[in-house]
Amino acid sequence: DVQLQASGGGLVQAGGSLRLSCAASGFKFDDYVIGWFRQAPGKEREGVSCISNLDDGTTYYADSVKGRFTTSSDNAKNTVYLQMNSLKPEDTAVYYCAAERFLCSGSTSAYWGQGTLVTVSS
Repeated sequence: DVQLQASGGGLVQAGGSLRLSCAASGFKFDDYVIGWFRQAPGKEREGVSCISNLDDGTTYYADSVKGRFTTSSDNAKNTVYLQMNSLKPEDTAVYYCAAERFLCSGSTSAYWGQGTLVTVSS
C-alpha cells in the first residue's frame, strides 16, 4: 500500500522552528516529486515547497516561505523534510506532503499524507 506519513507538527512561538517529516512507502520514491502543501482555517490549500527526486534535487519555494523554509530529501530513508525557521503566526496551518510523477501541482491524483498541524503563537 502507498503511504505518506507526515509528522513533526506542534505548537511553537513566533520566531521558532519546527522540522516536519514525510515518510513514504509503497512506491518508487526516486521517481517522484515530493511537495509540501498547507491549508489554514478558512483558506484554500497552497503550495509551500517541492523537491524533485528525479534529478539532482531541484527545489521550489513559495514566496511566502522563501529564505525561511528548506526542504530536503533522504532517499535512503524514503523521507522528505521541511525545516521551518523564523515561523510566523500566518504559517499556522495543517501541512500535508504529496507525491507526484514529474509535477508538484497538488493534484487530487497525487499520493497524499494525512497532514500535521502547525500552530504558531504570537
